[in-house]
Amino acid sequence: MRGAAVAAGSVTRVAQRVVAPSAPTPRGALPLSWLDRYPTQRALIESLHVFKGRAAGAGEEEEEEAPAAAIERALAAALVSYYPIAGRLAADGAGELVVDCTGEGVWFVEAEASCTLEEVDYLEYPLMVPKDELLPHPSYPASDPCPEDSLILLVQVTQFACGGFVVGFRFSHAVADGPGAAQFMTAVGDIARGHSAPLLSPAWGRDAIPSPPPGAAVGPLPVPTELRLQYLAMDISTDYIDHFKARFLEQSGHRCSAFEVLIAKAWQSRTRAARFARGSPVHVCFAMNARPALRRGALPEGFYGNCYYIMRVSAPAELVADASVYDVVRLIREGKKRLPAEFARWSSGDTDGVDPYRITSDYRTLLVSDWSRLGFAEVDYGWGCPVHVVPLTNLDYIATCILVKPSAHKPGARLITQCVAADAVDAFHKDMMRLD
Repeated sequence: MRGAAVAAGSVTRVAQRVVAPSAPTPRGALPLSWLDRYPTQRALIESLHVFKGRAAGAGEEEEEEAPAAAIERALAAALVSYYPIAGRLAADGAGELVVDCTGEGVWFVEAEASCTLEEVDYLEYPLMVPKDELLPHPSYPASDPCPEDSLILLVQVTQFACGGFVVGFRFSHAVADGPGAAQFMTAVGDIARGHSAPLLSPAWGRDAIPSPPPGAAVGPLPVPTELRLQYLAMDISTDYIDHFKARFLEQSGHRCSAFEVLIAKAWQSRTRAARFARGSPVHVCFAMNARPALRRGALPEGFYGNCYYIMRVSAPAELVADASVYDVVRLIREGKKRLPAEFARWSSGDTDGVDPYRITSDYRTLLVSDWSRLGFAEVDYGWGCPVHVVPLTNLDYIATCILVKPSAHKPGARLITQCVAADAVDAFHKDMMRLD
């Protein structure tokens, strides 16, 4: 924990301001889709994006624009076409959530860290620097408070002593899902690197998202529990992944993905470590991009709103714990195949009173996200792609497992988990590392 001591108290916020679009933008209210308005979407999704930067004396004859200045400039330009993000969430006359296109802008915070990224291991373990030091938490004048849940985007750029920097995002899930947020970040990168406008023009298109009939089941928000789940990040080698993929191909004659292998292994390992009673149902839920489930051309190119579906796979605890990992992979694959049919049934209201989007704090349920293909790892503001992307979770009583790309120098994959209680962490980790 050498880096923790170095980093303690080392981040200083030097400026904060609202960045407005650099040109006039349309005004008025824009409707959100049913999925955008789902209760849990009011959350601000938080993440850290770590950029190595360039070493001093890299050969530039002219003084280089600082990352914070380049990103702020590009934000202002990108918001001209992505003008809804510069607005505020509000309620219309019927009480429905909409985006009020006010053109006010996004919160931008500039910060400095006295340590180097190497000293904090490039945030391989983000708690080496308290996450809230790297995330934008603006202060407001007492005379002019701003409800945080009305904001759509907040950005902080923290410059480190080595020349590297970290971009902290807090993005409203009501306006964009993972691919949509990555699309906007990519647009900012396009402009920061010298393009006059985003290479992909955005489209609102919320009317193309299916809306279930009135009265569709909407489950309650997750209920906090006293159980606190422990953070654990694991780097998974390419050899580990290839071993399971090859064995699955031998046994089934079919290929499987790294995601399917790792999620099956995580579900099985935590089921064993938690020692769920025999006969007790255990569940794994994963958000799937529902864009392929829509008819071709339904969504306009450049759409960046919510379009996903939560697939749920359930089985008795002993089946998951005692089966081969390849049988658990089959369960995951069968669940993924149900997406088109289940999404269509939900769209028509045929759900038997079950809300597929409900997030629960039931310890028997593991909530999985795949960040490895969303596009965050390819964003480039002019200093190359990030060496590390750190998704953050705020609810330590909901069992989560997030697949991300590993640091640039580590092939394979990384699992960021918060899914078992303290007394089960060692057993969970040991079982994950087993090659059987």
